[in-house]
Parts: sequence; C-alpha cells; structure tokens
Amino acid sequence: MAQPALQRDLHADIGQVQWTSTGYLVAVASLLVFAGRLGDRYGHRRVFALGALGFAAASTGIALAPGIGTVIALRVLQGVCGALLQPATLGMLRTAYPPDRLGTPIAVRTAAIGLAAAAGPLIGGALVSAYGWRSVFLLGVPPTLAIGLLALATRERPTEPNRSYAANPSHEQNPSHQWNPSHEPSRSYAANPPREPSRSGAPGARYRTAPAARPGSAGGLSALDPVGALLLAVTLGLLVHGLVEAARPGGAPTGLLAVAGAVATGVFLARHQRRAAQPLLPPELLRSVPVVAGLAVLLAASAALFGSLFVATYFLQDVQGLDPLGCALRVLPLAALMVLGAPLCPPLQRRFGPRRTATAGAALLTLGVLLLSRLDTTAGAAAVGVSAALLGAGFVTLMVTATSVVVHRAPEAHAGVAGGLQQTVMNIGPALGVATATLLLALVPDGGFVPSRGAALPALVLIAALAVPAALALPRAADRRRTRPEPPSPRAGGPACVRS
Repeated sequence: MAQPALQRDLHADIGQVQWTSTGYLVAVASLLVFAGRLGDRYGHRRVFALGALGFAAASTGIALAPGIGTVIALRVLQGVCGALLQPATLGMLRTAYPPDRLGTPIAVRTAAIGLAAAAGPLIGGALVSAYGWRSVFLLGVPPTLAIGLLALATRERPTEPNRSYAANPSHEQNPSHQWNPSHEPSRSYAANPPREPSRSGAPGARYRTAPAARPGSAGGLSALDPVGALLLAVTLGLLVHGLVEAARPGGAPTGLLAVAGAVATGVFLARHQRRAAQPLLPPELLRSVPVVAGLAVLLAASAALFGSLFVATYFLQDVQGLDPLGCALRVLPLAALMVLGAPLCPPLQRRFGPRRTATAGAALLTLGVLLLSRLDTTAGAAAVGVSAALLGAGFVTLMVTATSVVVHRAPEAHAGVAGGLQQTVMNIGPALGVATATLLLALVPDGGFVPSRGAALPALVLIAALAVPAALALPRAADRRRTRPEPPSPRAGGPACVRS
C-alpha cells in the first residue's frame, strides 16, 4: 500500500522499490533457522526481545530515511530482526505449555495472523492516504518497543528436562516422595535413568540424578555451526531471490540462475551437515516423519494460497475493474474464516486426530482453488466469496494442525530450530506460488488473468492437492505420551518411588 507513494516521494525507480520488499523477504527467509538455533542456545525470550527492539529501531529509521538506499538497507535490517522474532514465538510457546496443550496457543497465534492479514491493507491504505507512507512504519514502533522491553523485564523460563521442583510443590505427597514435573517425562527418563541409591541405604533414600545441561551450554561458537548457518542462509537467500526474480517480468533468466546457485550451495550444506559434530539441522529433527510431513503440508498450502490470491487480485482489479477496497471486500471471507476458524482447530484435532483434521483442511483448500479456477468474467461476489471462504477454512486448518505437529514432535531442546523451519517454509511457499502463477500467466497473454481461461490456477490446484498425501503422513491420533502424569501414591511400609 505504501510503495507507490514511497516511489514518488523518494524519486525511485520500480526496481529499487521492489527491493524494499525483496530485501526484507530474503533476509527473513535466510536467517530463520539460525535465529531458532540462537533461541535454543541463549533463550527464546532474550532473542525475541532483541528482535522486537531491533525491529522498532529499524522501523523508526525507515520513517526518517532521506533516500531509497537507506530504506532498502534498513528493510534488510528489519528482515534480520523479523527473523529473530518469528521462531522465538513458537519456541516460547513450546517451553511454556505442555505438548498436549499446544494447540490452543498456536490457534490464537494463527488467528492473530489472520486478523493482521485482514486489517493490514485497510489500515495501511488509510494511513498512506491521510499521513503519507512514513506513517506506516511508525505505526508498529510503540507496540514493538513496549513488547521488547516487557520481554527483557521477564525472567526466562528454564528449558532443562529437569524442571524446578519448587515450581510445583503440590506434587509432594510426603518428605520422602519426590516427583519431577517435567513436561516430557518419557524423554527425560530416557535421558536420566535411575542412578544408584545414596550410600546411606536407608529406606526412602532418594536416587541421585544429574541435572541435564542446557542445550548449547558447551561448545562455544561451534555449537551454533556457523559454517552450516552461512551455507543455509546463502541457499535460502538465493532460492527466495530466484523465485522473486522469476515472478518479475523479464526476470526468468536471473531467477533460474539464482535457483541453480541455491541447489549448488544446498549440496555443500548437506555434505557439511553430515560431517559436523553439532549440525545446525539436528538429524533427529529431519528424520522425524511427522515433522517433515508437517513442513510439506505448510509448503504446499502456502504456495497454493498465495499463488491463488495473486491471480485473483489481478482478475478482480484488471478484469472486473474493482478498486483495491472492493477487491479486499470480495476476499474478506478468507481472513474472517482464518480468525473465526482457528479456535475450532484444537478441539477438532483432539477429537479426530491430526491426520484426519489436516486431510479435511487440504481437501477444503484444494476445493477452494478449484472453484476459483472456474470463475469467468461474469463471476459475482458470491462465487468469489465462497471460494475465498473455502481457502480460508482449509488454510487455517492446515496451518494450526501442521504447526502443532511440527512444534509438538520436535524435542524441546530444538524447539527454536523447528520454529525456524516452520517459518522458513511459510516464506518459501508464497514465493514459490507467486513465481509459478506469474510464469503460467505469461503463457496465456490475452486471457491469462481470467481464471477459467488460464493455466495458472489449474496448476495451483495440483500444488494444493499435494497437501493431501503429506497430511496422510501425519500422526493418526494426538500424541499423549508426553503429557504430565499424576505421581503414584507411595505404598504403605515400602520405600518411596522417585521418578527421574
């Protein structure tokens, strides 16, 4: 909404203005996983606070920027801070809630995203019209600054497997009975098997257990795998830049060259990860079928959704002649279903399991893209609204369910990396969908913007359908192995039982 006014005010060309978006997107996508690793090592709340304060500072600088070069540089810095923010939110949720209760906070987070998607263009357009493009960047400074300071003032919750017993005194049945209220007792037990009893040998003597070290507490810089972080950043940066360039008229050769470079650096990254002592991408995370399936669901769903919205925007504005506000109102059911549907996803997931819930969401999303692909020049508000509603219902179901599975099934020590991977596919997916739509729209120059005559939306139907087999690889039922059990009652006259 702000780019046309920004271009006129700073006397910039279209390529420079494009980099105010591309620079941000590349910076975010290339650093998300490394930012998650920083959160796992130094604490998600601390990394979140740094990202929030940096984002506020960069936004202030953009609002005061004298030229387009300064805006681009600060947008890249804003992307770096955004990369620190995004996986930290999921990491904090993972450490703050038991795994079996993650669905609700993730649904609230998804509803907030849907609300922002609906309100952002409307508020942005009003601000640009009334106060100019600089007001858009000033809008987020006060809340982001306040949230960053609040995060700094709040103590970090410990993430060790052995939580503080003092935090849960209600579980102590008697002085000789101690129970460790870990969020994940099964994993904690595997990591801390019962030790030899104390030398006193007295009945009720407690077993000695060594507290687990905080992830990344040793190893210095090597624990962050800087080489792997650099290779991953270059790979993702080239990939996103290539997809964005491919979506630009005349940018296909540059885009293909960048994608080829991403493939080459990706090969080097894979070789390095196999040899690294502490790889950036933990093998146990990448070998997890539910985690990989959840990421595949999110990639296919986000590509199909944003590619479809790209085509629909041109159809509604260039073919049907609607203004931006009228276009936004036609697709408003999408945002409304995301906001209203997110709270319904956790109970559906608990009742029917992640597999059936996500499969139903994939079917709704695919049906929405299919109906959108059948629209012609006479399509009315009802037909567009129904398609948008199906897109919103399907996407929010997939996003809440797949994100819950990814964060739930990831070890708590790698919650930040899992959140970074989730956010990475949510950045690559839209770029992939828009690039696919742009390339296919060019194949039908005269009627490509009319969905029923073009090739873009039928291709996006196939991409949306790929979410179905990925959803079928998700767990059949909600995993309750990691829930917090009730401590057993001590047997009369017998030694106390201690759980590690």
